[in-house]
Formats: sequence, structure tokens, C-alpha cells
Amino acid sequence: MTARKSLIAQLGTVMQMAYVPEDFDAALRHWTETMGVGPFFSLEHISLPNCRYEGEPSDIDFSIAIAYWGDMQVELIRQHNAAPSIYKRWRDEGREGLHHVCIVVDDMAHARRVCAAARARVAQEAEVAGGGEVIYVDAGGGPGGLIELIRLPQATLDGFAAMREVCRHWDGRDPLRPLG
Repeated sequence: MTARKSLIAQLGTVMQMAYVPEDFDAALRHWTETMGVGPFFSLEHISLPNCRYEGEPSDIDFSIAIAYWGDMQVELIRQHNAAPSIYKRWRDEGREGLHHVCIVVDDMAHARRVCAAARARVAQEAEVAGGGEVIYVDAGGGPGGLIELIRLPQATLDGFAAMREVCRHWDGRDPLRPLG
């Protein structure tokens, strides 16, 4: 019997669905008013250290809003500048729908090896505040676009757990709340 090769799905469970909507405010209203997901927590004007898009440095200015639908994190992303990125490319192509899914990993070197073996190409990568790292890989198409693989510091994971608890008991008020 041959050993089964490592597959991207074996790196972990999808914990996030992310969207790069054309109309951020309309998307937020859809998720909070129609779907009942919230509150969303926003981080404005993020700039990640050592960000590279298609292997070249890129200084992306973007904002995110995240909430939880049960244990699934929902992320809305908007880019504020014209720096090359996976978000700008998505909008330039006029695409809507699911942009990427995210898997939290403990060992980014292992995740990179698994993705390379699966012929998944790194489209964007950066450092994450507090000592983490993120890569977005293109696994060759499919309806979901990209896969985000992220290694996060414990403080960020703890913050996500706290957000998840707030979302479990959300009463519909204050659908967008600043984070930090």
C-alpha cells in the first residue's frame, strides 16, 4: 500500500469564509440584516509587514470586518489604495462571491511544502502583527478562488474566541464595532 500524499485539506479545518465585495456597506447590511450574523468587528487601514504580491513587494492599505456565524468566521475586506494585491485583482476582474477560505496552521513551513506538492502557487504573503505569517495560495481554480493559510499568535486566537462569544449573544445592536 502506498502512503497517501499530504493534501491541503489535511492542514486543518476551514475557519473562515472571506469576501471582497464591490459594495462593502451593502455586504455588511446583507450579513447583519438578512443573515443575522454579527456584530462585525472592524480593523481599519491595515498594512502588513513584508507583504508580497506575486513575489513583488506591495504596500496594501485595506480594512476588514469580521464576525462569527456559529464557529465560522465571516470576513469582509475592502482595499483603499491601488497597490497590486489579490483583493485588487478580484475587484478589477469584477468578481463577486467567496474570495477565499482560511485555515489556521501551526507550522507554516509544513503548510508551504504541502501547497507546493499540490502545485498550489503562493499569490500573496506577509507577516502578521505579533509574530504570525500568512500566505494565500491559488490551487488552480475552483469556485472559492484562494486558500489563506495563517499562523497566528495566541493573543490573536484568544481575541477571535472572545469575538465568537460576543457574536453568539448578539442582540442586533451596533452591527459594526471598531476593534482596538
